[in-house]
Amino acid sequence: MEHVQRVLEYSKMKQQLIEHVASSLGRQKAMELVPSTSLDEVVKQQEETAEASNVLRLKGQVPLGGITDIRAHIKRAAIGGSLSATELIDIASTLYGGKRLKFFLEEIIDEGHIQVPLLEENIALIEPLSQLEKAIKQCIDDNGFVLDSASNALRTIRHQMRSYESNVKSKLEQLTRSSSTRKMLSDAIVTIRGDRYVIPVKQEYRGSFGGIVHDQSSSGATLFIEPGSIVTLNNQLTEAKSNERREVERILAELSVQVGEEAEQLLINVETLASFDFIFAKAFYAKAIKAIKPKLNDRGYLDLRQARHPLLPAEEVVPSDVAIGDNVRSLIITGPNTGGKTVTLKTIGLLTLMAQSGLHVPADEESELAVFEHIFADIGDEQSIEQSLSTFSSHMRNIVSILDQMNENSLVLFDELGAGTDPTEGAALAISILDYVYQRGALAAATTHYSELKGYAYNREGALNASVEFDVETLRPTYRLLVGVPGRSNAFAISRRLGLSESVIESAKQQINSDATQVEKMIAFLEESQKSAQVEWVKAETIRREAETVKKELELKLASFEKMREKMMEEAEAEANKAITNAREEAEVIIEELRDLQKEGAAIKEHKLIDAKKHLDAAVPKLVSKKQKQVKKRAEKAKRIPKVGDEVKVLSFNQKGSVIKKVTDNEFQVQLGIMKMTVELEDMQLLEKAPEPTKAITTIRGNDAHVKSELDLRGERYEDAMQRVEKYIDDALLAGYHQVSIIHGKGTGALRKGVKQYVANHPRIKSARDGGMNEGGLGNTVIELK
Repeated sequence: MEHVQRVLEYSKMKQQLIEHVASSLGRQKAMELVPSTSLDEVVKQQEETAEASNVLRLKGQVPLGGITDIRAHIKRAAIGGSLSATELIDIASTLYGGKRLKFFLEEIIDEGHIQVPLLEENIALIEPLSQLEKAIKQCIDDNGFVLDSASNALRTIRHQMRSYESNVKSKLEQLTRSSSTRKMLSDAIVTIRGDRYVIPVKQEYRGSFGGIVHDQSSSGATLFIEPGSIVTLNNQLTEAKSNERREVERILAELSVQVGEEAEQLLINVETLASFDFIFAKAFYAKAIKAIKPKLNDRGYLDLRQARHPLLPAEEVVPSDVAIGDNVRSLIITGPNTGGKTVTLKTIGLLTLMAQSGLHVPADEESELAVFEHIFADIGDEQSIEQSLSTFSSHMRNIVSILDQMNENSLVLFDELGAGTDPTEGAALAISILDYVYQRGALAAATTHYSELKGYAYNREGALNASVEFDVETLRPTYRLLVGVPGRSNAFAISRRLGLSESVIESAKQQINSDATQVEKMIAFLEESQKSAQVEWVKAETIRREAETVKKELELKLASFEKMREKMMEEAEAEANKAITNAREEAEVIIEELRDLQKEGAAIKEHKLIDAKKHLDAAVPKLVSKKQKQVKKRAEKAKRIPKVGDEVKVLSFNQKGSVIKKVTDNEFQVQLGIMKMTVELEDMQLLEKAPEPTKAITTIRGNDAHVKSELDLRGERYEDAMQRVEKYIDDALLAGYHQVSIIHGKGTGALRKGVKQYVANHPRIKSARDGGMNEGGLGNTVIELK
């Protein structure tokens, strides 16, 4: 397999893949990538890549930043080792990166726009370990510096250090500013030697300051002296620094113990994040090379459509269509040198390796590849100089090894089969080898120059000819693969184009027997037929695309016409309503006048006046819009009045929900996800069988039933209170709150500070502020959630 991967340039393809990883974890996974021979495993890997590709199409990116390889740190902590501040902050950063990725994917899953069952299964393995992350970040900043707030002892020690340091600097600066001592100094500065503060004194004034000499200049003219007046202060500062170092080591050791306690879960998190980095790298790579998920089989069938070699520039590569397997077990490719025969072989082999590695392949939709137990290749000049083997001997040794190992579940690729020896013997060997491979049931593709093999596919069952096209006019290959047509000799045509005498060419033709001439004519006819069919296909494809364009234009025009018609109907209805309104107003005046006449004694019956008004109301046109007709038609499908608990579909939103309350005979309150809304009966369709509620909806309903908009911590112990805060924030997020309050009181200020620190580091908290005058003031923290 290593030999095959080398000649098919599998490692170069992996280097392209590695460019898309986000961390060293993903890089290691990509470096270790090897093809699988299990169809079930390959199908799963391909589906993982497809799910990741769907996520990228939906979101455009995936949050994988901040993740590092912390496995060595975890293992050292697990055996009792103490980690450095930077190692601990790497662990916290990786925990945060895992939590962010988990939230990102869970949000996609909850939205339900795409199905990602394999990614959902993997994301469940990640445990946020928020307590450990918080403990580290409360003690260490992002630059790996242990904060003063990490412990009360460290805060006190650093306060002392700053005081001692200030006193030392102050006394030394007095000396540097004093007119009596300034002339004794080489420079009026305070510097450090051996972690102690000193001043630069001229050699001749050494005895004027006393104290300790810590260093001297290269010339010896300047001595760096710690004056006796500050030795005690420097000693105090040095002792404080030692105390600081011991306290920092104690804090780091304590955090390392916590890491060691979570070592098992941390390693699971890291391994899962490595898998996600690798899976999304495959998806990014597929996007970069415009690859698709191929169909897969285990019966040795290949159907590559517009396949492209991923290592060739996209603007230069010529796609190929290749279909072998089932009845066709051998593909014989002929054609000129540098015409693309070897590239075709490598494309078949490399795309098969990619598919068996769980990678999408650069080809068109509906392409299909097989999962082989073995892939063999004899490509290129494998001559061994050390063994003094000829080219033919080197190839033959490789072929012998292939024939010994292959079986019916193998793919065998031969480049220039039988080359390097006498043409007659070489052609005979090539035919015999291909027959042997066919008898063993393996799938084979071979390139050759031998004319004897051009007729091989016509005389052998299960064999197919193909050739790479050559343009005699330009004397260049087109790199197009013509399946079903053997390559023909272009020697005479090329010679004629280059100016060789016609008499010489005619003399050469007489040296060729009639059978060979007939074969060449047949091949020429097949090539012309192939080209003609290709031209006709291009014309048909052009007509099809034009028809699709016309169809789309007509659909747009029809939609525009329907919209215009609806608008005109609405305008007509408005004008009719206006006219009817005017008529009604005039009629009301007339009726009123008739009533007045009736009072004066005219014989007009009241019921006739009422009938006239009814007829006038009935004359108002009732124009029904298309949307109203659709709603009415939907309503007619309802079989019975829904009850509380029934599952229904709200037609105007195209969403499923459940009835939770009957408002009126014609209105019901429906739960749609986290929303409750009142829906009219005609806008609902009763579902025969209620679908199982999703996990996210169940959780939200449960929390919404008991979560209040404020949390009262007064009287709580600090540790218990912080645990309640963390749980409350999670519940409030699930309940869909946008703003909540945490009442901690004023007291000593410990609870208030703890709450402020926690909310400042929470990724789902948008902002936090103290309560206003009517909100409890400093005793209340108001939080806005994302």
